[in-house]
Amino acid sequence: MKNCITLFLTVFFSVSLLANVSSSEKSILMKLYQNTNGSQWVIKWDLNTPIETWHGITIANGKIVGINLSNNNLVGTLPVEITNFKDLTVLNLFKNEISGTISENIGNLKKLQELNLSFNKLTGSIPNSICKIEHLKSLKIFMNKLSGQLPSKIGDLKELEELSLFNNQLTGEFPASLYELKKLKVLALSSNQFSGNISNNVENLVSLTNLSLFDNKMSGEIPFALVKLQNLDNINLAYNTFSGSVPNVLAKKEGFSLMMRNESGVAFKMKVTDSAKGILAADE
Repeated sequence: MKNCITLFLTVFFSVSLLANVSSSEKSILMKLYQNTNGSQWVIKWDLNTPIETWHGITIANGKIVGINLSNNNLVGTLPVEITNFKDLTVLNLFKNEISGTISENIGNLKKLQELNLSFNKLTGSIPNSICKIEHLKSLKIFMNKLSGQLPSKIGDLKELEELSLFNNQLTGEFPASLYELKKLKVLALSSNQFSGNISNNVENLVSLTNLSLFDNKMSGEIPFALVKLQNLDNINLAYNTFSGSVPNVLAKKEGFSLMMRNESGVAFKMKVTDSAKGILAADE
């Protein structure tokens, strides 16, 4: 009998935690469904059933905290109202057919930790307000058609561990604040149109394990400061217009290619210098 009562209470409180989603949050989900052609999704929502049964929706204490509709054939634009989910920690819409721009109100998602809008058809720039999401750990918007520059205050994302924006049309130089992301492990910005050089302040990215900047328009010398990044295992800077030579210790890293482009677009191989000299230069 005691076990039955315990089981009943467990189920009761579990259901209580899932129940009572506000009408305002439900209406936002409905708008998302309508805007992205929900009737044609791979896994559709049965709008006549409780929200907690809807595919990809996570609820805690009556609040929507997670939306994961990756690879589900969402076609259309995101309603701006989606930025009103004050308790949302995960928004994953990877590999769909979402078009339009990212709302400037994205910064309202104060509790967001993971944002993945990759492999869609998004255009426009990355909103500056995204830098207000102070607990964001993963920002993935690769394989879209984004343009413009990185937000100047990207360094405000102190908890960011991954920044993956490859295969877009982003331009300009890296903002100085980018080098303040001391928890950043993955910086993947390849196949864009970034210009300028890599600052010696790259040595501040002490947690970096993966650096991918290939196929951009970056120039200058590859800084010896990269040698100081002891956690850096994988690095690819190929097909930029970097000049000079590269430390042997970097050339041996996984993914490193010596192929560059000159100002005329002709491919050439960089020279490799002794690693000891590279380390010495970094310490000067």
